[in-house]
Amino acid sequence: MIEFFRGLGIISGYFILCATAALLLRRVIRMPTEVFRKLLHIILLCSLFVWVYAFQTWWISSLAALAFVAIVFPLLSLAEKADGYSKLLTERKSGEIKRSLVLVFVMFAVLNSVCWGWLGQSWLVLACVCAWGFGDAAAALVGKKYGKRYLEGKLIEGRKSIEGTLAMFAVSFVAVLIVVLINASVTWYAGLAIAAVTAAASAVVELYTRHGMDTVTCPFAAMAVLLPLLYLWGVPL
Repeated sequence: MIEFFRGLGIISGYFILCATAALLLRRVIRMPTEVFRKLLHIILLCSLFVWVYAFQTWWISSLAALAFVAIVFPLLSLAEKADGYSKLLTERKSGEIKRSLVLVFVMFAVLNSVCWGWLGQSWLVLACVCAWGFGDAAAALVGKKYGKRYLEGKLIEGRKSIEGTLAMFAVSFVAVLIVVLINASVTWYAGLAIAAVTAAASAVVELYTRHGMDTVTCPFAAMAVLLPLLYLWGVPL
C-alpha cells in the first residue's frame, strides 16, 4: 500500500507540474495548436517512464495506472462542462482527452504485465512505447508542415503524408535504438537492425490504423516484432 500510494503521489505531481508548465508556456509564447497538442502528447508519453521507475513491483504499477484512470476520468468529465475546456486543451472532438487517457494507461497496464510481469524486463515497456510515442508526434508535426506527397486508400483514414511516415520511422528508429543499446546486451549492428525493423513495423501500422487507435496498435505491433528479434539475437527474456 505504501508503494501504491507513493507512486500515485509521484505521478500526480508529475502531471500537475507538467500540465501547469505547458499552459503557462502557451500563455507566454505563441504556440501553434498542433505543437501544443503534441506537447500534451509528449507529457502523457513521458509519464510512462514515471510509471516504470516510480514503482518496484510490476503489478502495483499496472494496478496504480488503472486506479489513476478511474480517479481522473470522472474529474475530466466534470471539467468538460466548463466553458473553454475543449479549446484550452485543443480537443478535436469532445471527450478526446478522456479517451486518450484510458487508451494509454490500459495499453501500459497490459504491456507492463507482459514485459515486466511475465518476462521480467521493465525496459521492454519503454522500448515498445517509444517506438510509437515520439515517432507519432514527429509524424504529425512534420506531416502538417512539410507534407507534400500523400498516401490514400480504403485502409488509410483520410490521407497521410509520406514525409510524416518517414519522420515517424526515423524518430522511432532512434528512440528504440537508444533504449535497446542501453538495456540489451547486443552489438551495435544488431541494435541497428532491431531498431530499424521495429520502427518500420510501427510506422506501417500507424499508417493503416484508424480512429486514433494507434495508441494501442503501434506499441503492441512493436512488441510483436521486438521480442522475437531480441530472442533471435540471444537476449535473455
